[in-house]
Amino acid sequence: MTYVSLIIINYNSEDFTLKCLQSIVKKSSLVNEIEIIIVDNASNYKEFIKLKKNIKTNFANLSLRIIRNKINMGFGSGNMIGFEKAKGKYVVFLNNDTVLLNDCISILFTFMELNPKVALCGPQAFDLHQKLIPSFDHFISPFKLIFGRFILEIINSKKFPKRKRIYLKPLKVNYVEGSFMFFRAENFISVNGFDKNIFLYYEENDICLRLHKKGYHTFLIPEAKYIHHRGGSTKRSIKIKTELKISLFYIIKKHFSFFTLIIIWIYFVLRYLIRIIVKPSYWYLFKTILFFAPLSKSLKNEQIKVKR
Repeated sequence: MTYVSLIIINYNSEDFTLKCLQSIVKKSSLVNEIEIIIVDNASNYKEFIKLKKNIKTNFANLSLRIIRNKINMGFGSGNMIGFEKAKGKYVVFLNNDTVLLNDCISILFTFMELNPKVALCGPQAFDLHQKLIPSFDHFISPFKLIFGRFILEIINSKKFPKRKRIYLKPLKVNYVEGSFMFFRAENFISVNGFDKNIFLYYEENDICLRLHKKGYHTFLIPEAKYIHHRGGSTKRSIKIKTELKISLFYIIKKHFSFFTLIIIWIYFVLRYLIRIIVKPSYWYLFKTILFFAPLSKSLKNEQIKVKR
């Protein structure tokens, strides 16, 4: 029986993917009960072939398959391609720029087996120097966007636990970081998985909001630990920053009232109007926000189909 299906997106970053696989083999006691599905999101063909050869040479004993997409489908849609082939009771969506520090998968598996009302959990993340980095977050709200997480956590630390704190016991949270999400497959299916309209960013916020509305819980499991390189396969640019706002506005339109949308729109228009005076390069981002950051401006619409 396949207990866990592990899905990894690769996009022109095969070195990260190989190091991630090495850590899974080294740290996972459940490695023989795991199927691994790598979804290549239309990487450069030479890079893709290099990945395939390395996997064939070094990971022949794993239950592993590679799916090659003809177009970069982004995070959510790419992972959904992998999920269509998954057979596990649980499904893990793991960024390729991660390295397991301990037997994460077994620890999360045991927790989920003992807690049937939990739909999703995630481990504690650390940076390359093994310094704690936030592994969960609070749902989007006008208050959070305008005043920040810090004020939320001061006002109501019970509802909004501090993100930059070491926890010793499982903690109920709004959502865990998208770099390592351990789902109960049936719960993932019950909310129709990731929203394919989102190309990048806020996928975890969106799906956890939908799970929350169905009465399911999300937990941070600090005993499980991993390293996240953060942005290992995504380079920052003004278009990537714009994509972040496109996803944000999509989530606001989807889950909140028109009044909330207007408040957030006014806030960002004023914020970036000031910023473009100092940084004219933000003009593209400002112009996109001015028109409510429509999905038509998403990088998803600029992807080119690869020939091989």
